[in-house]
Amino acid sequence: MLNFADTNLSDMKNKQLLLGDEAFALGAINAGLSGAYAYPGTPSTEILEYIQENTLARERGIHSYWSSNEKTAVEEALGMSFCGKRSIVSMKHVGLNVAADPFVNSAMTGANGGMLVVAADDPSMHSSQNEQDSRFYGAFALLPVLEPSNQQEAYDMAAYGFELSEKYRVPVLVRFVTRLSHSRAVVVTDEPTAENALHYPVERPQWVLMPVNSRRRYPRLIETYEELKAVSEESPFNKFIEAPDHSTGIIASGIAYNYVMEAFGGNPPYPVVKISQYPLPQAMIARLALECGRIAVIEEGQPVIEERIRGLLGAPVEIIGKLSGELPRTGELTVEAVEKALGIQPKERRAMPQVVVPRPPALCQGCGHRDVYNALNRALADYESPKVFGDIGCYTLGYLAPFNAIDTVVDMGASITMAKGAADAGQHPAIAVIGDSTFTHSGMTGLLDAINENSPITVIISDNLTTGMTGGQDSQGTGKLREICLGLGADPAHVRTIDSLPKNHQAMMDLFKEEIDYPGLSVIVSRRECIQTARRHAPKK
Repeated sequence: MLNFADTNLSDMKNKQLLLGDEAFALGAINAGLSGAYAYPGTPSTEILEYIQENTLARERGIHSYWSSNEKTAVEEALGMSFCGKRSIVSMKHVGLNVAADPFVNSAMTGANGGMLVVAADDPSMHSSQNEQDSRFYGAFALLPVLEPSNQQEAYDMAAYGFELSEKYRVPVLVRFVTRLSHSRAVVVTDEPTAENALHYPVERPQWVLMPVNSRRRYPRLIETYEELKAVSEESPFNKFIEAPDHSTGIIASGIAYNYVMEAFGGNPPYPVVKISQYPLPQAMIARLALECGRIAVIEEGQPVIEERIRGLLGAPVEIIGKLSGELPRTGELTVEAVEKALGIQPKERRAMPQVVVPRPPALCQGCGHRDVYNALNRALADYESPKVFGDIGCYTLGYLAPFNAIDTVVDMGASITMAKGAADAGQHPAIAVIGDSTFTHSGMTGLLDAINENSPITVIISDNLTTGMTGGQDSQGTGKLREICLGLGADPAHVRTIDSLPKNHQAMMDLFKEEIDYPGLSVIVSRRECIQTARRHAPKK
């Protein structure tokens, strides 16, 4: 296995200023990547975008297309791994919920070529529905987890992760957080290595998850996980850092390690166990508990480590962190929060410049979603207690003033299925508003349910011809949404299309009311290109 412990900057030729996402992507390319799969979502989007634009990736023909959703992405990456090639799949944290079925079962099949699953968590919910911590999925699936603390580790962990995956024949979960994904640092890069040749699994039965095979495979997976515990103790990314004052010991994981080092000016007086590879290095933690009077657990996200060590340590040891209240349970960690938890005198820092003015999110001027909501609000004014079920995308902003147009937003695709459930309960009107990319991500199956029962709901697909919320990536349904709906079995007479333009305001109102009054399923595709992508596509003068 390659040694990443002693990276000497002066001995390396190449240095680049990279986002954390970009550093990992480049590391994967240079480590012999053959295929990258993803669904766009902040803060993971830049991983695939970097690969798509990278010169070497293009020269090698590395696969780098957007998948329909995170589940399909994991399955595609697993298929490439089956053939012995190295693959990555990237998504934001809630995307791992969508991908949970193949992800957990990939631990049972194992990997052939190295397979890395990147989940980018979003503490503080900068662009997300929740603050879930992907490290739970690693322990749940019995898979190793890598958690880089900086951009250099993000780069190095790609090659290391591939080798770990291939040596132990399992996928590896890589956990990012927003602050790492979207901050830049200088990264020292290596020379690219060749891609793997095609080769197939020796143990064919474990790739067929019938009960008879799975029962044999599962004990082996548990054994492998025990082996991985020993690997964590020797990992170049986990460290026991000595210090003279043993009144407190610190456990710091991932990016939280940087906050600890900054709080102490790079020289903490207490011993520190830095954790960037899981399962937890239990021997390091036990040593820290034995030597120190108390343990402070500093981690970004949920108290994953803190909960675990309370069960690991036999002797009673005082543990402070998120569960004990010294650190906040919600939001991103800050250096100030770490200083307070550790009793460090806060340092003077620059105040936020007054020129930085908060700007609430809003739909762009010229956005077609505006015309949809304006017309829909007018159309629904004549009905008693109408309910509009929203979805995940730019159009989620229809909840805010001045539209105040939607009643629910839960997860990708939930607009259609919640509208159907509401109609089943007797709600009328029940309207679903969903975007084109979200529809092909996870709205189609819900629409099939509604078609099969001819549910009395109106589905408005607000089609801006792109995945607008994450930067204008390709949308899988562009130009074929009507055909998809018809293919699922929708009544052609009630699959309607209209251009969402101000001049069509009255026509949109009339169409919405007509289909709302229809006592069955109707679909309206309201189409207008995203104003941002339209500007990029416009010819330069």
